[in-house]
Amino acid sequence: MASIAIASEKLRECARCGGLWLEVAAFENICSNREEQGAVLGGASPAPSHPLTNSGNNIRYVPCPQCRQLMNRINFAHCSGVIVDVCKGHGTWFDRDELSQIIQFIRAGGLEVAREKEKREIQYEREQLRAEQLAASPRPGAFEKYASQDERIEGLSAARGLLKFLIN
Repeated sequence: MASIAIASEKLRECARCGGLWLEVAAFENICSNREEQGAVLGGASPAPSHPLTNSGNNIRYVPCPQCRQLMNRINFAHCSGVIVDVCKGHGTWFDRDELSQIIQFIRAGGLEVAREKEKREIQYEREQLRAEQLAASPRPGAFEKYASQDERIEGLSAARGLLKFLIN
């Protein structure tokens, strides 16, 4: 892979397939910086003159160029439709044109939409958890009379003694 620079970011490009490798910090900077995004879009590779050999049906896990461990395939922002290969500790592999697609997704407001969706899901999960906690908690006042475990045991023993007295 050849090292190239786009704006202030250094990345590596595969001359054979047109894929790109970005380290974690470089990708984060591109995602948050419009100037960097413009440089990437301006320097986007031209469309391939031959069809790519890897069809959409052919899923292949690729190793990280740094640690050689197989990377995880994720849908960027969980909703972009762009599946990238990620090594959490080292970086992200982008097949040809995937980085440009992600930048277009970001510029179209996709990250904000994804964040709002995630916030709604977290709020819903909190509400569900709270409802489950309320359903599982004892009725108010059921054990308020007995402050400690020992007092509860003493109360149960007294109740048992009273029942024995009444039954006999």
